[in-house]
Amino acid sequence: MKKIPMPHGHHQIGGRGRRFRTYMSRYWTLYAMLALPLAYFTIFKYVPMTYIQIAFKKYSIVLSPWKMSLADNKGWQYFIQAFQNRDFLYALRNTVMLNLLDLVIGFPAPIIFALILNEMPFRRLKRFTQTVAYMPHFLSWIIIAGLALQLFAPNTGLVNVWLGKIGIGPIPFLNESKSWVATYILLGVWQSVGWNSIIYLAAITGINPTLYEAADIDGAGRMQKIRYITIPGIMNTIVVLLILNLGRILGSEFDRPFALRNALVNNVSNVISTFVYSAGIRGLQFSLTTAVGLFQSFVCVIFLLLSDAAAKRSGERGIV
Repeated sequence: MKKIPMPHGHHQIGGRGRRFRTYMSRYWTLYAMLALPLAYFTIFKYVPMTYIQIAFKKYSIVLSPWKMSLADNKGWQYFIQAFQNRDFLYALRNTVMLNLLDLVIGFPAPIIFALILNEMPFRRLKRFTQTVAYMPHFLSWIIIAGLALQLFAPNTGLVNVWLGKIGIGPIPFLNESKSWVATYILLGVWQSVGWNSIIYLAAITGINPTLYEAADIDGAGRMQKIRYITIPGIMNTIVVLLILNLGRILGSEFDRPFALRNALVNNVSNVISTFVYSAGIRGLQFSLTTAVGLFQSFVCVIFLLLSDAAAKRSGERGIV
């Protein structure tokens, strides 16, 4: 009996289908586990994005965002309104200023702390220091703000009472703009330095120990080993975390400035997140605050892409 030739490509398609079924029968459990996080991101992260369009429309609580009418100025009305709002411009300035200070002071702190911990010769002291440094991370900013108010109160705070006894006048840590900014940054470093150092310590443990042994044979000192082995060994980790931090240059957490702020320092403590809370939640200006949030996200993405491109151009691995 004469064999009927199969159409061109049939064997390949059948082979691919068989390989796909074999592959899925072997790894279906992995894809089943992936289904739950995918569903989470789809339902709670991507579906709500349809409401981004209210930044360009006149908000109505009774209408679907697809049926709302376009805002004035071809939909750009709320962006124009935001940049004409003096409170928003102050919030934008304060957000950039506080995030830059956090980046300059707060970003190197866990790297330095991890290098110091790595050089500690006594293991018990090292573990004790690590544990003490991690603990502030588990305190909420409401608790930290309460502690700060008790410690730094102008007349009755423990720190100012002690400063008074050694002849130094009370310092308005939380009641004067410059002092508030310094206190805000240092409290942030204190709260996060231990926790953020974990990833650097993990990167240090991944460095090949034979490099240190070779350096010992060559007579390298402790600082030379840090400079020529440890820091280059964790440079990829540093670059990746720096890119992520630059991507949040216009983002702002809400708890920290909201808990630490007061009426005396409103000129420096009002950031974009607190502006969105005041105008959006309390003032019911949803279209305006959605426009602000969209602008904030857009700038963060631009910073992320630029910093990633700069890292790749300098020879490091990026994240995009």
